[in-house]
Formats: sequence, C-alpha cells, structure tokens
Amino acid sequence: MIWETIRLAVQAIFRNTMRSVLTVLGIVIGVAAVIAMVTVGEGSSSQVTADVEKLGTNIVMIMPGGMEQGPRTQSVAEAFKLKDVEAIIDQIGSVDTAAPYAQTSMTAIYGPESTTTQVVGTDNRYLDAVDWPLVMGRAFLNTEETSGRPVCIIGETVRQNLFGNTNPIGETIRLSSLTCEVVGLLEAKGASSFGTDQDDVVGLPIKTFQRRISGSSDVAMIFVAVQDGKSTDRVMGEIKALMRERRRISEGEEDDFTVMDMKQIAEMLSGITDVLTGLLSAVAAVSLLVGGIGIMNIMLVSVTERTREIGIRLAVGAQSSQVLMQFLVEAIVLSVIGGLIGIILGLVLAIFASNMMAIPFAPNPAVVGGAFLFSAVVGVVFGYFPARRAARLDPIEALRHQ
Repeated sequence: MIWETIRLAVQAIFRNTMRSVLTVLGIVIGVAAVIAMVTVGEGSSSQVTADVEKLGTNIVMIMPGGMEQGPRTQSVAEAFKLKDVEAIIDQIGSVDTAAPYAQTSMTAIYGPESTTTQVVGTDNRYLDAVDWPLVMGRAFLNTEETSGRPVCIIGETVRQNLFGNTNPIGETIRLSSLTCEVVGLLEAKGASSFGTDQDDVVGLPIKTFQRRISGSSDVAMIFVAVQDGKSTDRVMGEIKALMRERRRISEGEEDDFTVMDMKQIAEMLSGITDVLTGLLSAVAAVSLLVGGIGIMNIMLVSVTERTREIGIRLAVGAQSSQVLMQFLVEAIVLSVIGGLIGIILGLVLAIFASNMMAIPFAPNPAVVGGAFLFSAVVGVVFGYFPARRAARLDPIEALRHQ
C-alpha cells in the first residue's frame, strides 16, 4: 500500500515538473548553503590548527597590554625592552631561546619597482624559535646585530615583487630613508590563518629597526621557545612572575601584559571561526524554512487544483487517511529530492571554496546527515496541513468542483 502511495505521489510530482523544480529550490539552496558553510568552517578550523602547529606547539608569545575587553581605564601599557628578552633567557631554565619582535608597514623600493610590505625588527633567535629557515644567503652576523648595520632578509613575496625570479642577495633596497643590503631569502610559508601573506616581509636587525625606523628602544612582542619536553604552562607561569617583578606590578594589581602559547591562540582562532560558521549556517538555514513554506503553498495549490480528483477517490471508497498519506508523501518526496540535490551541490561548492581558499576539504557526516533529515522533517511539517485539508474534503462538494 505504501509503495502505491509513493508511486502516485511521484506521478503527481512529475506531471508538473517545472512547478516541482521551483518548489524544491528553496530546500536545495538551504541544504547546500548549510553544508557548504559548515564544511568550509571545519576546513578553516583545521587550517588554523595546522598553521599554528607549523609555528611549533612550544612557542610562547608575550605582548604588552591585558586581554580585557572594553575601554581601558589605565594608560597604555609600557613596551618591552631588549633587557627583558635577555632576562627571560637567563632566569628561566626551561626556555630554549627568546627573541624580540617589532614591526611596521613601509614601502620597499628597488630601482623602478616598489611594494608595500611589513618591516620586522628582530634577530636570528626569532628564526630559530619559529623554525623559519633561509633558502638563499645567510642570517645576520653577530656584528650586524650588535652594531645595527643596515642589512635585511626578505620573504619570497618581496623577492617576486622587487626582483622577480632573480637572485636578490647582495642587492640593496630602500625603506624610506634607509638603504639596506639583502643578505638572505626566507623559505616561502604562504598565507597565515588570518589570510595575510607571511612571505610579504622584510626583516632587519632589531637595533637597526629601533635606531633607523621606530626611533625608540621599544620591543612590541617577545617570542619564547620552550625546551622540548618542558611544560609550556609552567614556563608561562614563570614568565608572568618574572615580568611582574621587572615591571614592578604590586600584588593584587592586574598584569599589564599578556602571555599566550600557541594552543591558546589556536583555540581562540578556532572559536572565532566556529562562531562565524554558526552564524552563517543559521542564516543559511532560514532558506530551509522558506523552502518549507514554499512546499506548503504549492501543496495547497495542488489540493485546490485536484479537488475533483480527490472527490472521485473518496467517492469510490478511498479513505481519508489514504488521501492524507498521498499528499503528505508528495511533500516528503519533494523535500527529500531537494535535500539530496542540496547535499551534492553543497559538497561541490565546499570543494570549490576549499580549493580557492587553500584549506582542507573537511565534510562532516553528521552535518550532512542532519541536513538531509531536516529536509525530510520540513516536508512532514509543512506538508501536513495541505494533506489534512485534502483528506477533510467533502466528496459531494469535491465532485461539484470545476
């Protein structure tokens, strides 16, 4: 009996092909959008985790300022100094190395070519901490770091923008009034989790940066590499205690600096990605409701158009429950067809987006199954009222309908 009902429902759907296509369109768009959004979001989270792991799970970052939100009542936190970096290395035994870090945006010029890039002041310890090797040339010499000589190492993007595929070693570029010699080329890293180009960078010795660009002895950030096998949580606690002492923060006062490890940064970035994915998926899910309303409207129109057919069926002995089941099955079949097409379309869109954004394709079977189940539920919920209306038609009045 149920198969006969399904056969009649499918026949009714294909009798009005164009109307059926337009009816399921809302379901298709809703399911496809939800699956595509969630899949891309999962891929973004995976990419964030992978990018952070590339930097190393033993990296700790120290930044001036607290993490509290909203307007700050206190003055701007004091920047770090080079002596803070040395104190961390000397006084915390589990630290492998630490490096200063400061940056600004500038225009780099070579001959007729120019490019806006990030200029970073640091030293060789930063390259060791984040495991960023050179593919050409050399790192800074000790004498260059201590004397603040105008030498630099560049990223692959800067090389392409200024030198093309030629060898940049030994050439000089200009950063505002500073002319520096290129001594090294960094290995290409690609885009970061934030979408920024990590290779669009020019690195200078920190003292060169301070004297010739920033005009101060400030250090904006400190990168700390923890020894293998040592607890980053314990090292973070020791760093906080040391920095509170050096910055003369009394007991009971809040820190005016922030210490974070890569695990916290990954969790923070993944949390942001999850929230954005959830919001976009919720917006996309609205189209499922719109599609359900469309199914209800079309089924109501179908009931009106087929009033005489319903009356004949009731007159020859069909039960009201059979008529109700037929129209309910029609609505469910429409929703299921829309759900299946939406799943395929959503996965295709997710693959395309993943390739465009260079992130992993990470489909979630639970989300795919949930979207399909939800599309079927939409058919039941929004198809019930038109089906009930058809089942309650008076056979005599239905037969009179023209």
